[in-house]
Amino acid sequence: MAELKITLVKSTIGAIPKHKRTVQAMGLKKTHSSVVQQDNAAIRGMIHQISHLVKVEEI
Repeated sequence: MAELKITLVKSTIGAIPKHKRTVQAMGLKKTHSSVVQQDNAAIRGMIHQISHLVKVEEI
């Protein structure tokens, strides 16, 4: 199964609380931090919700 590298490129300071919780649930803590997640429907939905805050690369 494919994997995705997700990097937080914008701060969550001005984001709505739901988006902040989504970023936290993905394991991202600081700006420019990255995590590797499995490519599945749940992760894609989370990425879609916070697409303005993250950069996604396929591994």
